[in-house]
Amino acid sequence: MKTIYLESARDDLLWMRHYYESVFPEGRSRAQNQFHALENLLLANPFIGHETHRKDVREFSIPKTPFSFIYRVQPGRIEVLRVWDERQDPSIRGD
Repeated sequence: MKTIYLESARDDLLWMRHYYESVFPEGRSRAQNQFHALENLLLANPFIGHETHRKDVREFSIPKTPFSFIYRVQPGRIEVLRVWDERQDPSIRGD
C-alpha cells in the first residue's frame, strides 16, 4: 500500500507549507512530525477516517494542526484528494 497525493491536493500542500513557513513557523516541526505520523497511521489503518457525505471518501484530522486528510482507499493505495485547512468554508471543499 502507498499514499498518492492527487493534483487536487497540490494547492493545499503549498498552503500548508506556506502556513508553517510564514504564518506559524514555531509549529512547523511538530506539524511535520504529525503529518508523517498520520501518513503511516493511514497506511496501517486505511479506514480509520470517518466517512464523508460521499461513501468512498474519508476524512481524518491531523492531530494538533488545523488540517485534515480527505482521501479515498483504492486497491493498493490511498489517494489524498485534499489536505484541508479546517478553518476554510466547508462549502468550497469539493469532495
